[in-house]
Amino acid sequence: MQSNKHHLLFLLLLLFGAFTITAQEDKIIPLPIAGYSDTIVAPLIPDPKLKDAAALADSTKIDSTSGSQALLLDKIKYKAKDYVKMSQKEKKIYLYNEAELYYQDTELKAGIIIMDYTKNEVSAGRIKDSLGNYTQLPYFKKGTNVVIPDSIRFNFDTQKAIIWNSRTEQQAGLGQLGSDAMKVYAEITKKENDSVYFLSKGKLTTSKDTINPDYYIKINKAKFVPKKKVIAGFSNLYIADVPTPIALPFAYFPLTVGRTAGLMMPTFGSDPSRGYFLQNGGYYLPINDYVDLTLTGDLYTNGSYGFRTQSIYTKRYKYRGNVNFRYENLITSQKGFSDYSRSTIYNIQVSHSQDPKNNPNSRFQASVNLGSSSYYRNSLLQQNLPNTQVNNLSSSISYSKTFPAYPSVNMSLTATHNQNTNTGVVDLTLPTLQASMERIYPFARREGIKKGIIQNVNFQYNLNARNSIRTTEEDFMTARMFNESKFGARNTIPLSTNFKVAKHFSVSVGGSYEDVWAIETYRRAWDPENKRTVITDTISGFDRYNKYNLSTSVGTTLYGTFNFGEDKKIQAIRHVMRPSLSYGYTPSFDQFYDSYIGANNEEQFYSRFEGTLNGAPGMNKSSSMSFSLGNQLEAKVRSKDSTATEPKKISLLSNLNLSAGYNFEADSLKLSPLNINGGTNILNNKMAINFGASLDPYAIDNNGTRINTFNIDNGGSLFRLTSARANISYSISSETFGKKDAKEDDDKDEYDYVASSGGRDDDLFGKAEDFNNRPGDDSKGSDEIENPYYGTKLPWDLRMSYAVNYNNFNRQNAIGSHALMFSGNIQLSPRWKVGGSSGYDFKNQGFTLTQLRFERDLKSFRMNFNWTPFGTYQRWYFFIGIKSSILQDLKWENRSRPTRRR
Repeated sequence: MQSNKHHLLFLLLLLFGAFTITAQEDKIIPLPIAGYSDTIVAPLIPDPKLKDAAALADSTKIDSTSGSQALLLDKIKYKAKDYVKMSQKEKKIYLYNEAELYYQDTELKAGIIIMDYTKNEVSAGRIKDSLGNYTQLPYFKKGTNVVIPDSIRFNFDTQKAIIWNSRTEQQAGLGQLGSDAMKVYAEITKKENDSVYFLSKGKLTTSKDTINPDYYIKINKAKFVPKKKVIAGFSNLYIADVPTPIALPFAYFPLTVGRTAGLMMPTFGSDPSRGYFLQNGGYYLPINDYVDLTLTGDLYTNGSYGFRTQSIYTKRYKYRGNVNFRYENLITSQKGFSDYSRSTIYNIQVSHSQDPKNNPNSRFQASVNLGSSSYYRNSLLQQNLPNTQVNNLSSSISYSKTFPAYPSVNMSLTATHNQNTNTGVVDLTLPTLQASMERIYPFARREGIKKGIIQNVNFQYNLNARNSIRTTEEDFMTARMFNESKFGARNTIPLSTNFKVAKHFSVSVGGSYEDVWAIETYRRAWDPENKRTVITDTISGFDRYNKYNLSTSVGTTLYGTFNFGEDKKIQAIRHVMRPSLSYGYTPSFDQFYDSYIGANNEEQFYSRFEGTLNGAPGMNKSSSMSFSLGNQLEAKVRSKDSTATEPKKISLLSNLNLSAGYNFEADSLKLSPLNINGGTNILNNKMAINFGASLDPYAIDNNGTRINTFNIDNGGSLFRLTSARANISYSISSETFGKKDAKEDDDKDEYDYVASSGGRDDDLFGKAEDFNNRPGDDSKGSDEIENPYYGTKLPWDLRMSYAVNYNNFNRQNAIGSHALMFSGNIQLSPRWKVGGSSGYDFKNQGFTLTQLRFERDLKSFRMNFNWTPFGTYQRWYFFIGIKSSILQDLKWENRSRPTRRR
């Protein structure tokens, strides 16, 4: 009799194949494996009719008189392509060609599987095809662990196995660096239990090619715990099968899936002005599922040091952000030398964003970047080089709340910071309170269309209260920064309506009432003693003034089309003009002005609100009219695509705006300057052009002061050009002249670390790269980046920006700024990429920050060389390291760093 208990025996036996057998005529011959002396003799190939037995079997009965019974906990399913044969004499079951076996969470696939249900053992191996090549390597899966060996023998009773030439892939996550796969290979593997394996003559690598890896770490003996770790004895790094001097007496390789705490190995090197250093060493700590913490630091032999903390937090559908703090103690040269100096610099960056779906009526956001003005210029870190051109550090922290009940009210509380890194001046608002009530239409229903002048009457209420502070970097974050603080509030109620005239003219009429508050005012008087100076006294206490104005405007839109015919290349040109005429009236608020008798017994007028945060109301009445004209030009062009049914629309001139004004109440200089600005995009939006100019109709005297004489009457032209500016940017790449790819450009460097400081998001000032902390990217693989068309085409990209500014307010006829900047990259081969960025300042006659970049993809390695050949930040930087985040500490870098200007 056969029992239903037999097939659990081989459930784990499946691990890796110990033998390979091949069919030759009418028998299967075992193939010997090095280090394994047993043989498995397969029976003769049965009658062809028995091949039908390859169908899936749920269970197999075993003779109940057998001396050893198999321990079955569940049903076993197995099948094979050529045959399934049971030998009652040998107490074995043979599965041949595409053999498969399933039991509980265990899966085994191989060329041949042999089950011995008396010994509770299973063996699996590969077979040879008709060309003599080995195929169908055993595939063993237990839970989520997968092993692909040459052969395996496993005993279900002892739960032990011997595996030959095993190969397994372990996903290992290193926190913020993402996950990579570690390939573990060993000639002989002993399975002690489900969680412990012992390896002999093994190799560890992250290379895609596991048969002939470009690098590997060779180990003689090791303990392997899947998804946790590999603990090895003597370990030696091999590159292209050549041993390197990099070796350790013992090694530990973490394979834990997910974020795990651990040390971050530093980079070794030397600096010309600070000596040898250890840089970017530290510790990574995942605090919980939502927050982590990275601590890194630098140490130099001359005493310089730095440390950095970075914490990233995120909670899905709620919020995300990061907090960074950087501090560096910089020492140049050595004590006792004339060039010895010491300074400290720091930088704080905070970013927080809330998911809009979390609470649509309440939101908190933060973007903070503050610190020493010289931080980027003097930092020890290579990746801060492009940010040396950043002239401002800015921050904003805001909380907003909406009260949706009618009339809805929006309120926000904001703190801002702006720091000029050249002057060291810091401007703060601590805080700004803003509130606004929604627009109310008192003579119309809330729902429906408003018609006519009465129904469109509406008003609002706005509040802006601000505490403004201006201080210096030295006084920042001290009590002295509040010495010059100013507070003010503005309450504004705008009132307006709009309507149509003659169907084509839009008319708007309105006014605004404003109530301004201050908590300090200033009183002036002539010095009664020496009568040479004006004394200003500060008057503490609440004070206010109010002001109002009236305005009206009328505008329309004119269209003009010039048709050239559908058979022409340019079929039509459309010109859109939007003229607008406005009038504004503001009365005199001289009731808020006082006077004193000054020099020569002349009466001097002043307002006690002069010098307050919101200033003083106007003393002179204003009645002015302004005119503006907007222009757009579009063209219809016959499409190059013969199948297109509609012409292509292109923009010839995106905008061209002209504006001027006339003040009826002014005693002189009634006309305001004529302002012109415009812009357009050409060359299929690859080139953007923006320009502007200011034209003054009045002449100036020898002191550069405008006089009430037209420039044409003073012997000049109709208008005097006082300022002009132009900016042209151009971006082009090899794809511009080729066919468009359906997918996005994968070559866009995902490792361009744009500084969160608010630096440029292009590379015209160089790239900010941190090769030590770049996420491991082996996703493309060594084969995917090969391009069969490299023989004829080289991928490349180029960006250029040209800017010029002209000033002539006082006949200085001077160029304020004039520079050309450019950057580009070219892929010389599938694995060679070079790039650079530079520019020329025509005014100062010198090059801007120039950087040359060389990048070599070495499959599992990356090599980078960045060079700034001249200038204040002249330096070079070399890096080579393994891409994978698991072994990213296997790296070497070297650099030169000159003494920087302060």
